[in-house]
Amino acid sequence: MDVDRLLPTPEAADLIALTREIADKELASRADEHEAAETYPEGLFATLGGTGLLGLPYPEEFGGGGQPYEVYLQVLEELAARWAAVAVATSVHTLACHPLHSFGTAEQKERWLPEMLAGKLIGGYSLSEPQAGSDAAALACKAERTEDGAYRVTGNKAWITHGGKAGFYALFARTAPGSHGISCFLAPGATEGLSFGKPERKMGLQAVPTTSAHWDGALIEADRRIGDEGQGLQIAFSALDSGRLGIAACATGLAQAALSAAVAYANERTTFGRKIIDHQGLGFLLADMAAAVDAARATYLDAARRRDLGRPFSRQASAAKLIATDTAMKVTTDAVQVLGGYGYTRDFPVERYMREAKIMQIFEGTNQIQRLVISRQLTA
Repeated sequence: MDVDRLLPTPEAADLIALTREIADKELASRADEHEAAETYPEGLFATLGGTGLLGLPYPEEFGGGGQPYEVYLQVLEELAARWAAVAVATSVHTLACHPLHSFGTAEQKERWLPEMLAGKLIGGYSLSEPQAGSDAAALACKAERTEDGAYRVTGNKAWITHGGKAGFYALFARTAPGSHGISCFLAPGATEGLSFGKPERKMGLQAVPTTSAHWDGALIEADRRIGDEGQGLQIAFSALDSGRLGIAACATGLAQAALSAAVAYANERTTFGRKIIDHQGLGFLLADMAAAVDAARATYLDAARRRDLGRPFSRQASAAKLIATDTAMKVTTDAVQVLGGYGYTRDFPVERYMREAKIMQIFEGTNQIQRLVISRQLTA
């Protein structure tokens, strides 16, 4: 069920058409196999990078797509409707490119950004730690200056999407005490002294690994620090609102996939001599699901358009993340209900959609944190 989208330009419409073609060929045809086997889709992200889908919201001068967030997020939604794990990893890659693009020097951007936006280097975001999730100021992983000016990194990081597979990590580590003592680094994926734990045994999104990382005195050259020492939290937080919009789009795409599967089944399955969609009880359930997906999409697009206009969008981003991910959880659960016993089996994708939806209420700031962000802005 293709979404009838309102797009700002004919170029954007062509991009959505291209995305659907690529996503049907490269994602939809492989998702079930890799998710069931928990195997990584080698080469897939290079393919996406080669088509230009991994650098869409970044400037064309560095090899990006130069697209507004309004368009980028709808591309991300289309990817998520075929394979949520790949869409989430794409969102994380976009997030990992943000520090260099927004805070790097001209020389740093010219050196690394083109390969990142082309998908030759896939990014991971390394902010969280075992004891520091929502409380990013509690980071303990240290980056200490050596005599020659490099940084020696020691400590543990957690919950890294693409951990062990990424070509670079946006790493946040402590260079001094206090909340203003955290700095940002563009860390190479292959660094002596950097190792990764076994992939987490997750409920969903199993084809793309999520791991911990152990830094055992690994050296990072001084020219890989992004921004000033102590600017790390500012850099990290500046990207979070945009990252939340990425997850809102992924959640909406997942909910759309569940809705489409439920509607297709309801139009085929018959009981008491009628299609089950013609029974008012089920028809109304599907109507509520469709309305919820439409509302989630409208909410993230409102926030994206504010971002594109340079207007404040933090509260709207939190609302979009909250609404879209709660919608994904509800709609995927209802899709299982529509399919009945079949929905509980792995012969149909809706049980996977339901498992995948749960994490979206947790990462990029739990939905409790989103409520905290919104409530604080209401009292400002």
